[in-house]
Amino acid sequence: MTRSRTFNLADLLEIVTARVPERAAFVCGPQRLTYAQLDERATRVASGLRSRGIRRGDHVGIALYNSAEYLETLFACCKIGAVPVNVNYRYVASELEYLFSTLDFKAIVYGEAFGEEVLKAAANVPALKVLLCVGSGAPEGRAEHYATLREQGAPTLDDPERSGDDLYMLCTGGTTGMPKGVMWPQRAIFMGALGGGGMYLGCPPVETPEALGELIARQPYLTVLAAAPMMHGAAMWFSLISLFAGHTIVVNDETGFDPAHIWDVVVRDGVNVVSVVGDAMALPLIQALEAAPARWDLGKLMVFGNGGAVFSDHLQARLKALVPHIALNNGLGSSEVGVVGGGAKPASGDGFMVLAARPDLALVDDAQRIVSGAGAEGVLARSGHTPIGYYGDPVKSAEVFVTIDGKLWVLSGDRARIDEAGNFVMLGRGSQCINTGGEKVFPEEVEEAARRYGAVQDVLVVGMPDERWGQRVAAVIELSPGAEFDAREFDSVCRARLSGYKMPRAVFLADRIRRSPAGKADYRWARDYAAQNASVI
Repeated sequence: MTRSRTFNLADLLEIVTARVPERAAFVCGPQRLTYAQLDERATRVASGLRSRGIRRGDHVGIALYNSAEYLETLFACCKIGAVPVNVNYRYVASELEYLFSTLDFKAIVYGEAFGEEVLKAAANVPALKVLLCVGSGAPEGRAEHYATLREQGAPTLDDPERSGDDLYMLCTGGTTGMPKGVMWPQRAIFMGALGGGGMYLGCPPVETPEALGELIARQPYLTVLAAAPMMHGAAMWFSLISLFAGHTIVVNDETGFDPAHIWDVVVRDGVNVVSVVGDAMALPLIQALEAAPARWDLGKLMVFGNGGAVFSDHLQARLKALVPHIALNNGLGSSEVGVVGGGAKPASGDGFMVLAARPDLALVDDAQRIVSGAGAEGVLARSGHTPIGYYGDPVKSAEVFVTIDGKLWVLSGDRARIDEAGNFVMLGRGSQCINTGGEKVFPEEVEEAARRYGAVQDVLVVGMPDERWGQRVAAVIELSPGAEFDAREFDSVCRARLSGYKMPRAVFLADRIRRSPAGKADYRWARDYAAQNASVI
């Protein structure tokens, strides 16, 4: 008897594969897999993991650069009910040991470039039984070669317990605190973060897994590129959204972010949609185009999308001037609430995005009450298709996953205000909000103003202790190559767009702003840097 399909991600991949088996699913430089090849290789890896003792509910870490092996491992875990977990490949042994222990890893698939740190950490985590190395060299210690496991794995596999309740874990944090594992049931992440199959068509989520296959024939076939590393949630979610639409996924085949190479890949692989994470990625890409406007034929590019960080208005205008035919798309989401949609910048200039009101969104105040009415302010929260908590951290889970009037709401951390039309005006991350003399200042707004000064390549804005005002606004700035900083000019540019209390009162120049490989801001580093350099003001 044929097993009923579920909203498990592996079932969804198999449904798409049955529709477009020979279509290219994944491209990473010379690596190229059709849907049929991706599914078969994932099945073989799943079989190999099961033969090594990995069982339903076991946590499997993935510490890899962009590669086919990343997707293979993720779907292999889903096929047998194991839980795939992304691992930041920048972590050193002490950080990895913490991660392996607190998230109870039973297996780790890692690139040979990270072998030394992984093996140091694994030596102190007895529960970590399976170590699989991806690379051409001979694995060290007790590790096995990933390719051997895949080759030996069976090409068929059945799992009658497969379910949409099986978990996918997104490891988040590390720049503002210790890493945490966000536990997403796979049905919830498909609906709440991946659009439920209908995102490209702008239609509601599918009601049954089988209906996903019916959508494939209606989808406009596209080739898409996530510029951020696959280990980052925004890049992986964008890739999965596109895979479940039957599209071809292209990723950066270099280990660093070279904007010229990204444009080379766009042209080489005929990319139609590019997705980035905020100004930190968008600005270098724009600068590359401005420096060599005739180098790349971007005629096939249709959409330049953004999610996970602010994409400033003035940078959007610069990009449109260079590539007038493309559409720009801004999205909002987080590890805890998924993808909640996008919107335009408020006409008033207060805030960075307007989200339309809808039943699964609300504002929650500091007393954990839902607030309503024009002018009300609180933290954006989501109900419905959400994660169920942080793994092994009931205290933090209780702070973020709250029950109000019998319904679970997940707090995004993003503060918002209700406008006259009842929509949500997004203001910025509440955890980074600066309180100066009783006034709230959101770093995103100040950073966007600061980036309009031509000498600024990158900037992070933080609050510093102030005896009179409680906090003062400080900017840590990385200058554009060859640029010099003129304090008066910088002040003039900012004052044209900011109220006086929002103005940076201290500026610190840094050789380089510290961010994650995906461009995520490291505000903890920025605060430390400002404090260490405060004596030179």
